[in-house]
Amino acid sequence: MLQFLRKIAFPFSLIYALIVHVRNYLFDWGVFKSISYETPTICVGNLSVGGTGKTPMIEYLIRILSNHKIAVLSRGYKRKSKGFLLANPSSTVADLGDEPFQIHQKFPNIYVAVDADRRNGIAQLEKMVQPDVILLDDAFQHRKVKPKFSILLTAYGQLYPKGWYLPTGNLRDAKREARRADVIVVTKCPKILPKTEKDTITSLIQPKPHQQLLFSHLSYAEKLKDGKGNKVAPSKLGDKKIALVTGIASPEPLVQYLRDIGIDFQHLAFGDHHNFSSDEIEKFKHYDAVLTTEKDFVRLYGRVEPLYYLEIAHDFNLEDENLLKEVVESQF
Repeated sequence: MLQFLRKIAFPFSLIYALIVHVRNYLFDWGVFKSISYETPTICVGNLSVGGTGKTPMIEYLIRILSNHKIAVLSRGYKRKSKGFLLANPSSTVADLGDEPFQIHQKFPNIYVAVDADRRNGIAQLEKMVQPDVILLDDAFQHRKVKPKFSILLTAYGQLYPKGWYLPTGNLRDAKREARRADVIVVTKCPKILPKTEKDTITSLIQPKPHQQLLFSHLSYAEKLKDGKGNKVAPSKLGDKKIALVTGIASPEPLVQYLRDIGIDFQHLAFGDHHNFSSDEIEKFKHYDAVLTTEKDFVRLYGRVEPLYYLEIAHDFNLEDENLLKEVVESQF
C-alpha cells in the first residue's frame, strides 16, 4: 500500500523537487542570504529523511574534539518547548527532544541547545557560552547559516544518488547540494566492505576534488545498559520474553545484530521519534524485559521496567578515522 501511495504521489514529488531547486538557486545567487559566524561551526546532515546516523556522528565529533569547549545546536524535533533553550540539569526530554536530551545526558560537560532558528541559536550560544566550536545537528539544508565545515551522511542501503524526492522517495534536498559538503560519509556499511564495492560507490557519488569520501559501519556495545548505567550481558536475559521496541527510521541493522548474537525477541516497530502512549506502555509491561535504542530509552525510562538499551557508534577503518580527525581539527 505504501509503495502504491508513493507512486501516485509522483506529480507532487516533481513539484517538491522544483521548489527545492529554486530555493537553493536563490541562495546560490545571493537573493537569500547565508551568514557565516566567527565561531567555527561544523554541520552534520543528510539529503534524505532520517536513518543515516546523525546523532552518533555528533557524538563521534564530541569525542574527537574533547579538548575544546563544545556546544551542540539542534532543532529539538518534537520537543514541547519553544524558541531557544540551553540545557541545564533540570531539563527533560520534553524540553529538548529525544536526541538532544540523549547528548545532554551522555556528555554533561558540553553545552547542548535547541532552537529551530539556527541563526538565533548560534547568536545566543556565542553570547552565553562563547564555545570554541558549535556542532550543528541536522542542519545541512538550513542554508541561512553557512557553516565553516560540513559533513554529509548517506546510508549504504539508501545512497542519495539513487534516491528520489519526497513524497515518492526519501530525498528532502537536491542531490547536487552534496557539492557543498567537505566530507561525505557512507554510513551503515557492512563491517567488511571490499575495495571493488568502495570503488563502485565512489563512481556513483563522484566526490569533488575538495571532498573526502569515507566509509563507516555501525558498532554496538558488547553489553546492554539500564537506567543506572549498569552493564548487563545479553546472555543474562536467558529465556525471558523480550520485546524490542524501536521508534527510529531504520531499525533493521539493530534487529539483525540482535538476531546474530542470539537474542530471541518480538520486534515492536514505531515511527521515528514516536511518542509512546499509555496504552502502548501497558502492552510493553506484558514482557519480561524491554530492549530499545538509546534514543528511545530517554522516552521510555521510568515508564517500563526492566528496560535496557544498546549503545551504538560509527566505526571507521584506521585510515578513514585518522583522516576525519585531521580534517576536523584543521578547522581550528
